[in-house]
Amino acid sequence: MSHTNDYLEQLENEAIYILRETAAQFEKPALLFSGGKDSIVLVHLALKAFRPGKFPFPLVHIDTGHNFPEAIEFRDKLVNQIGEKLIVGNVEESIKKYNLKETAGRFPSRNALQTYTLLDTIQENEFDACIGGARRDEEKARAKERIFSVRDDFGAWDPKLQRPELWNILNGKIQKGHNVRVFPISNWTELDVWNYIKKYNIELPSLYFAHYRECILHQDKLVATSQFIQPQEGDTVVVEKVRYRTVGDMTCTAAVPSQAATIDDIINDIIQTRISERGQTRLDDQLSEAAMEDRKKQGYF
Repeated sequence: MSHTNDYLEQLENEAIYILRETAAQFEKPALLFSGGKDSIVLVHLALKAFRPGKFPFPLVHIDTGHNFPEAIEFRDKLVNQIGEKLIVGNVEESIKKYNLKETAGRFPSRNALQTYTLLDTIQENEFDACIGGARRDEEKARAKERIFSVRDDFGAWDPKLQRPELWNILNGKIQKGHNVRVFPISNWTELDVWNYIKKYNIELPSLYFAHYRECILHQDKLVATSQFIQPQEGDTVVVEKVRYRTVGDMTCTAAVPSQAATIDDIINDIIQTRISERGQTRLDDQLSEAAMEDRKKQGYF
């Protein structure tokens, strides 16, 4: 057995243990599913943890209305394949309900608005734990997070009030109204995720592989044209061979120039890059060093 498979097995075992602990310790858990690679890996891990039984939780997708069609198509196909329950919360509805203002500017992000929809969805369904695919290598604020991360009744996270997790003991005791965010692949890196996808030949949306796409060149970043982003006077519009490292909103996720058509090509790409996937592709996380931490304190995932 190669070293890669050996450590992937350790990561897999840890993630399965965390998923089973979540099912055992909470009454109404949910798995947050975005249609991106990390949440697809989570679904694969849940299949390993709970089959031949059904999942002890539904999949929950917070739909921003700005998703890539390929991601939505893949979400529905996967849910169909595994025959599990999908709950969709719509950001459009939250915008109307709370009369929310979208961020100004050409490449608007609905990330902050997603929090309203997520908290409403948690409340309506009385979820006491939400499982997510965040990884510690993604972003500084995420590196501070525990595997069982407690949120108060307003969904707020306090980085200073976190529980120790010694000897793999996970404490799911919470007050009524509080909930826990659970991160089974917290100890994985982007490269681990891709090695795992390769090992089990896990299917992904086509966005992750190189394809030709019309893009606007904006501050050295390639932003795809779509019904949300149209070229304006003075724009440099190019048709480039690109892929996506992360599947966020079409309005604020940049593509990366790439020839990578296979999983092996992508793994080689990642080994050679020195920029994190969020750093390279998310226009909204560039606003400030603390952008993610501020959002997490307000209830974002």
